[in-house]
Amino acid sequence: MATPITALHMSGIRRRKGLAVVAAGAALALCPSLGIGQTRAIRFGLTPVFLDDRVRLLRQWALYLEGELGSSVRFMQYGSYTQVMDALRAGELDLAWVCGYPYVLYRQELQLVSVPLWRQAPLYQSYLIADKASSVRTVDDLRARTFAYSDPLSNSGFLYVQHLLRSARHDPSNYFKRSFFTYSHRHVVDAVSQGLAEAGAVDGYVWETLAELLPAVTARTRVLLRSPDFGFPPIVAPRARSAAQVTQWAHALKQMAVHPAGRLILKDLRLDGFTDGTPSLFDSIATMSREQRV
Repeated sequence: MATPITALHMSGIRRRKGLAVVAAGAALALCPSLGIGQTRAIRFGLTPVFLDDRVRLLRQWALYLEGELGSSVRFMQYGSYTQVMDALRAGELDLAWVCGYPYVLYRQELQLVSVPLWRQAPLYQSYLIADKASSVRTVDDLRARTFAYSDPLSNSGFLYVQHLLRSARHDPSNYFKRSFFTYSHRHVVDAVSQGLAEAGAVDGYVWETLAELLPAVTARTRVLLRSPDFGFPPIVAPRARSAAQVTQWAHALKQMAVHPAGRLILKDLRLDGFTDGTPSLFDSIATMSREQRV
């Protein structure tokens, strides 16, 4: 079940109960629209990657998109990638911001709408982080330690670590003493900083944004390893949405970089803009996904 977040009413945001910390995540998404002349609200799915306590930002974003698209916009927040993907595939969402991993898993059912630009490129990295005071220095030091993953369908928060361990001829299923999912990149950082895990895997964009906006959150962690570049988590829509709708949504997102209100929102998101992107951006994730299924 998703929690709706509209431009004028934003309440009841459901938070994960797995960790006793305040959810304030840090990866961000965008918005949608239906075709011109259609009156049903555009349903845009968000996952725990998104900062779920930034009410003002979401209001501003919804108002911007409504002005560009001529339709009301409703954000829908879900507790996991599986939930948002189920909603997309069931036609309950018009578009959503998802990770590259579920995108490649369900590529035949989805179409790419837009890809965020971070540091002038549609790319990001997975960060392996550790407690700043710990003796962990390399991946080999993580054997028999407690490790925090983000989500089973997260590239940066799960898939890349699985690939990294297999590449070193380790069995990911028994490499760690214990591992668990937090269902939020912010919660991975919290788990490591609060001693619930000795290390974890997190979206690099999230960690860097937290380090800038809320430095106290990342102060007790350090980056152990940065992955190669991957395609930034994309905005996708079901195949059933028309080419005209997708083009309209993509245009509204790209216009943010030249619109005064859009630029302010991008500044808050710590993004540079949006681009059309191409499916090939996610080829390396697709390769790791095939390895995961073997």
